[in-house]
Amino acid sequence: MTPASEDLSGIHCRLDELLAERNKTLTALADEVGVSIVNLSVLKNDRAKAIRFSTLIAICDALDCEVGELLVRAR
Repeated sequence: MTPASEDLSGIHCRLDELLAERNKTLTALADEVGVSIVNLSVLKNDRAKAIRFSTLIAICDALDCEVGELLVRAR
């Protein structure tokens, strides 16, 4: 049986940390970006297999961050 950590893409999404730093909720971000809370939750919990560039840009605009602040290599 393969450990769950081996199934990860090697990318960590720092959405939780960025939301906390900006005192924003996932619900508020979902409303602002136009993405469902469920889809943001999948991204936040490192379960996303892919993300559209348009969604990535919208999230970065809403959080006033760069892509490299949101998505980092998991080590």
